[in-house]
Formats: sequence, C-alpha cells, structure tokens
Amino acid sequence: MSVLDIRVLGDPILREDTKPVGEITADVRRLVKDMFETMYLAKGIGLAAPQVGRTERLAVIDVDEKPIVIINPEIVERETKTVKAEEGCLSIPDVYGDVERPARVRVRALDLEGQAFEIEAGELLGRCLQHEIDHLHGKLFVDYLSVLKRRAAMAKWANEKDKYPAFIRKLENDPARSHEHPDEEL
Repeated sequence: MSVLDIRVLGDPILREDTKPVGEITADVRRLVKDMFETMYLAKGIGLAAPQVGRTERLAVIDVDEKPIVIINPEIVERETKTVKAEEGCLSIPDVYGDVERPARVRVRALDLEGQAFEIEAGELLGRCLQHEIDHLHGKLFVDYLSVLKRRAAMAKWANEKDKYPAFIRKLENDPARSHEHPDEEL
C-alpha cells in the first residue's frame, strides 16, 4: 500500500464526472487499499477517486471504524426532510461550511467483490455518502453554500491554496494534517 497525493480545489479532475468501474481488477483493489491508507493518514472519513487523481467511480468511507467501499454508487432514495450540518473536505483543507442535505438516503453500489448492495443511512454516514457521491459527479460541498458563505469560503481558500503547488496535497509534509477542527465532520 502507499499514500497517494490528494488533489485540491483548482485541479480540474475534481470537477469531472467519473467513469463507471466495469471490472474489479487488481488495480482497482490496490487503488481502494491506497485510498483507505491515504484517508486515514489525512484524518478523513471519506475519499473519492477524483480526490487522488483517478477517474473511476468509487469511494471509500469509514465512519465509526466501519470501512465501506462504494463502487458505481447511486442514490436511489432521498428523504424529503433535510438537515444542515458543517462539512469540510480533504480537497479543501481548513475550509468548512454548513450544508443542507437530505436527512437519510438509500444508496445502491457494488462492493469490492463486485456484489451489489444497498445501504440506508442518515446522520454522519448518510452525509458522508452524499458528499462522496457528489465528488464522483464533479460537485463539491462549497457548491451548496449561499453566495455569501461561498464567497467567504473561497476567500479563506485563496489564503490556503498556495500551500499546495500544482493543486497537490502531499500528506507527508501537509500543513493541514496537524490541524484539527473542533467540530469536524467530513
């Protein structure tokens, strides 16, 4: 396994739609292992393939020490009730914002064995699933912020982005890795 570089806001891959995974190959399995290692080192709870410069439609999630791999995920049901909570992103270090999302979702995906499964979740896991699936479609949490809050978030990012030349976050010397936001969720 190896730690991967994380792409940060400004890298065009974060705005691209991913391609469905057709076959679970050794390369896909290695990518998943590397993504888990990278996510844990970065102190995250979710990581999508575009965040590590890949175009496969897959993400890894670990909320409460329950690792989940979602391959070709799709949200098949959304609760109409919404909740607002603070989100952050490994691709936009040290920037946070309140995002309103459906309180519960049901997601259909493939696991690492290629088996279809469904997961219904609310609270932090439901939010994380939605956040990572958004990544697979080129959408970021800042896209949900009001104009004023988005402007404030982007101003904060403007002060941070120079720490990441070529839009690459190298975890071995990452200034954000030692920072812990007291209310950090994603």
